[in-house]
Amino acid sequence: MSQSKTLKAEPRTRKGTRHARALRQQGRIPACLLSDGTVAAVEFSIDTHAFMTARRHHVHLFELEIGGGIETALVRDLQWDTFGEAVLHVEFKRVRRDVETDAEVELEFVGHPKTGALNHLVTHVTVRCMPALIPDGIEVPVGHLEQGGLIVARDLKLPEGVQLAIPPETPIANAVLVKIEVEAPVAAAPTAEGTVAA
Repeated sequence: MSQSKTLKAEPRTRKGTRHARALRQQGRIPACLLSDGTVAAVEFSIDTHAFMTARRHHVHLFELEIGGGIETALVRDLQWDTFGEAVLHVEFKRVRRDVETDAEVELEFVGHPKTGALNHLVTHVTVRCMPALIPDGIEVPVGHLEQGGLIVARDLKLPEGVQLAIPPETPIANAVLVKIEVEAPVAAAPTAEGTVAA
């Protein structure tokens, strides 16, 4: 079952690259809570350490303290820097604890194919469930695969209360032929007498 984390959000009164850079230097990440069609989007910032710690603990559900109120939300999108080391912006979406929602979950590949090499076709899948039931990850056993074998979304074993939100025939991984390239030996140069040097 997914745990939740409370994050204190500070409203952003200014926008732009310069202001966003200043926030990051202060240890904060620019963020926004998307509109759900009834409530407008909100711009704010969150503490970098608190957010990244929650991510490392596989927290999916967040309680955002904004303007004296609490908004329950999931991360919809993360914008990383060029090197993939720092989060530049977080996009949240509003959810309700009593209403199913779509969430992206990481796949955890277990084992090695009997023959061939494992080829990951996707690393995440989208599932639909109650926010509190979002799994930390979904295990994908691959030890039964032989060269040419394929795993599709319908083969995944999902926790109770969790269902696929992608087509069941979506390819997940396969076992492919391992090609070994052997370099041809270089022919020896002939000597002045026309014989080949040893």
